Amino acid sequence: MELGRRLAPLRDEGVLIVGSGFFTHNLAALRHVAASGGVPAWSAEFDDWGHRALDAGDVDGLLDFAVKAPAGTLAHPRTEHFAPLFVTLGAADAYGELDSQRSVIDGFWMGLAKRSVQFG
Repeated sequence: MELGRRLAPLRDEGVLIVGSGFFTHNLAALRHVAASGGVPAWSAEFDDWGHRALDAGDVDGLLDFAVKAPAGTLAHPRTEHFAPLFVTLGAADAYGELDSQRSVIDGFWMGLAKRSVQFG
């Protein structure tokens, strides 16, 4: 969040701040998904929780996703895979735009949530 807040002024210079990654990220689970062809419950539940947390502006919950989200550590076995969201949250917070977020991409690919949000 702090990194995003510090990068936020670059927007005034025409710089787009992008946090890239899947909304769920467990590559070890991909082989199981390929065999079943469906969306695992942990991925769907985490995506739903994250979508609701974003809509509610629950930044504290998002930051503590490993504890607060259903299957948080299964959806993101390594914290850095969800961290790009925090950079964009920080940049949006610096401009008072946390409540302006909208999902621009959703759905699943090989069982992983590909939700993308845009602020501002």
